Amino acid sequence: MTLLSIAVVLVVVGVALWLINTYIPMAGGMKSLLNIIAFVVVLVWLLQGFGVIGTIPGVHIPALR
Repeated sequence: MTLLSIAVVLVVVGVALWLINTYIPMAGGMKSLLNIIAFVVVLVWLLQGFGVIGTIPGVHIPALR
């Protein structure tokens, strides 16, 4: 996992969340929940990518190569 690939994924996720939050009308609670879920998924992916935590049984988060 290169630093460039990590930066690209973070930018893509950030832009996707911004587009969803800006242009899709939904309740504030749903937007907050969506943002929290996206943050947790990206955080777990980063921690697994850097080897801080191991794999979570039953959950497959694809690795960048």
